[in-house]
Amino acid sequence: MSAISVTGLRKSYGDHVVLDGLDLTVPRGTVFSLLGANGAGKTTTVRILSTLINADAGEARIDGHDLTREADAVRAAIGVTGQFSAVDSLLTGEENLLLMADLHHLARRDGKRRAAELLEQFDLVDAARKPASTYSGGMRRRLDLAMTLVGSPRVIFLDEPTTGLDPRSRRTMWQIVRDLVAGGVTIFLTTQYLEEADELADRIAVLDNGKLVAEGTADELKRRIPGGHIRLRFADPGGLDSAMGLLGDATRDGDALALRVPSDGSLRSLKTLIDRLDDRAVEVEELSVHTTDLDDVFLALTGNAKNEKVAIR
Repeated sequence: MSAISVTGLRKSYGDHVVLDGLDLTVPRGTVFSLLGANGAGKTTTVRILSTLINADAGEARIDGHDLTREADAVRAAIGVTGQFSAVDSLLTGEENLLLMADLHHLARRDGKRRAAELLEQFDLVDAARKPASTYSGGMRRRLDLAMTLVGSPRVIFLDEPTTGLDPRSRRTMWQIVRDLVAGGVTIFLTTQYLEEADELADRIAVLDNGKLVAEGTADELKRRIPGGHIRLRFADPGGLDSAMGLLGDATRDGDALALRVPSDGSLRSLKTLIDRLDDRAVEVEELSVHTTDLDDVFLALTGNAKNEKVAIR
């Protein structure tokens, strides 16, 4: 069962094509991350799937409901936390949650109970009756997400949810996301922080110029992009020269007395390299392994209109 299913989604503004035939499938109870440079179409995708704007073409189903014909049912099933906080700074944290409860037509008693649950869940009890204007950035973001959860959505769209947060607050938000998914919620995440996608996402799609150019798990995407290497540093030029003669595919950095040897990062390739050096009694002063990360994936796959989708199964 898919929480989100998208086929042929298109959106243009005048002559500018923002989405060009987007296809997506997001399993229930997972985190799906959509990556892309500014202007790639991430926020437009979220706005369409959350019924805020209409697509020009294509079909989508959210939590089993047709996006066009059953828009009210889609809205009842989803929650949205956008790039900019929806918190009312003049209200207290508790009042913000009670306002959302009223908008969801919860009975007063049910609304108070739900607000109390969320204040506890998001560690906001001590600040519940303080104006939101006094909250730190991390507290406001937690309150913003808590407001999204008042209606107990089954699918949540998080559009760059940790932008501007310090590392500790960001990691707190990550744990909240993990807890939500453990409870069966599906998260559709867009983010500029590649580490965030690496930490949270079960699957990642890369969007470039309105088209998906790659999709897979973080590890699958990393394996498709070259760039992994082993860096060897030597104590003297003699060791560097000996290793260079042995390792013909290495790149030399004479100033640093170092070699960069291409590698897939596997234990087998590392062992093979060490054995070759040991057999010739070449002494290495320092060895470090550099594996491809999502930064490499992002830079390799975005910014090129001629990219074609990399199919990963």
